[in-house]
Amino acid sequence: MLDTLGDAIDDIAVALSALAGAYEQLTTVPADRLEEELFGPVQSAYGRAKRTHSGFAQRHGLPARTFSPAPAGLPSTPVRTFIDNAVDAVAEADTELAELQDSMMPVEVGDAELRAGLAEVRERLGEVSGRAREFTRTLGR
Repeated sequence: MLDTLGDAIDDIAVALSALAGAYEQLTTVPADRLEEELFGPVQSAYGRAKRTHSGFAQRHGLPARTFSPAPAGLPSTPVRTFIDNAVDAVAEADTELAELQDSMMPVEVGDAELRAGLAEVRERLGEVSGRAREFTRTLGR
């Protein structure tokens, strides 16, 4: 269960890295929009997922895991590609978390904090795709 959550956290880290790459290429106003509409929610989900992982491990006497930032993309990557990569990574993380929730393992373990953490992370990630579509639709206008 922790491995699945860890894989989702790694995917969220990929999304953060991609959004950081896009941010670096934007001028001030679109960069601020990207930070508010995309980077902030993904960063918040990343932090919550890591806290959920470490809290569960601690409560159950399991080894903690250290998460590393994902490698940065090439600076020559277009902004839209960075954003598409972030959306794909978020979708992968959400799929992994949904499968974990659907497996009923979090319920069987009886850890309400784990279940709440998973739900909160998925909620934060759930708006990213739509926001990214809107952001790229209006990019350059």
